[in-house]
Amino acid sequence: MSLPVWLKTKRTNIHHTKKLLRRFKLHSVCEESRCPNQSACFSKPTATFLILGDICTRNCGFCAVTHGIPKPLDYDEPTRVAQAVKELGLKHVVITSVTRDDIPDGGADIFAMTISTIRKTSPNTTIEVLIPDFQGNEKSLFTVVDARPDILNHNLETVKRLYPHVRQQADYDASLTLLKNAKDMDNSLITKSGIMLGLGEGIDEVYELIDDLKTVNCDILTVGQYLMPSKKNIKVVEYINPDVFEQIRNYAIKIGFRYVASAPLVRSSMNAENIYNKIFGGSNA
Repeated sequence: MSLPVWLKTKRTNIHHTKKLLRRFKLHSVCEESRCPNQSACFSKPTATFLILGDICTRNCGFCAVTHGIPKPLDYDEPTRVAQAVKELGLKHVVITSVTRDDIPDGGADIFAMTISTIRKTSPNTTIEVLIPDFQGNEKSLFTVVDARPDILNHNLETVKRLYPHVRQQADYDASLTLLKNAKDMDNSLITKSGIMLGLGEGIDEVYELIDDLKTVNCDILTVGQYLMPSKKNIKVVEYINPDVFEQIRNYAIKIGFRYVASAPLVRSSMNAENIYNKIFGGSNA
């Protein structure tokens, strides 16, 4: 299937951000996941930092991040992330990670250390974390929540029926429970989740997922088009018309989400600073 016109993007100058990432020996999910918005984000400049290395213990069908046996944890990584955030002058930063099922806490301590170190070096920078499920470990979740990120994101990715095909090593209900538990631990915490369309889901299933997220008091929803990052990944079933994204956005706003970004090229971390500012400005425009 060729890309429809609404999914075509232009390349811009991204070399400065890439050089900085290399200098600090850091990874970005923008590069590892082959995000179509990489040029736009890197040229601002901004990036979503990928911590805990660049090798994931899981092998989700939609994801291009390398799967295998990870290297030992790098306890200097939080300092290097904080230095990069300061040098880039970021007002809002997004930190995510590979999934590390090989370590007991899933990397929660490194998440907390990264948040703490950024707070020390860039006290005015707001921090968003996009976390794995920590295999349901509530202690690990509390470690991250207790570090007080400004936004905690955990993506459902797809509807419940498609989990065995799209997220074989994850569990839909466990991800919902994580978002619920995060709110229970700190009711003031802004929570966020994201999904992809075009994997074979039905619109009723999408609305059911949105209802489930509202039940656990999720604040922010992002909805974007799945694009096959490599020939090894699962295929796109359908390119969804932008009008459908708008219908989904209107539904989620109607049932009470604080902010919804829904469009073909929307990604979980895309325009994260703008979303944060609009949340606290009370706008979904």
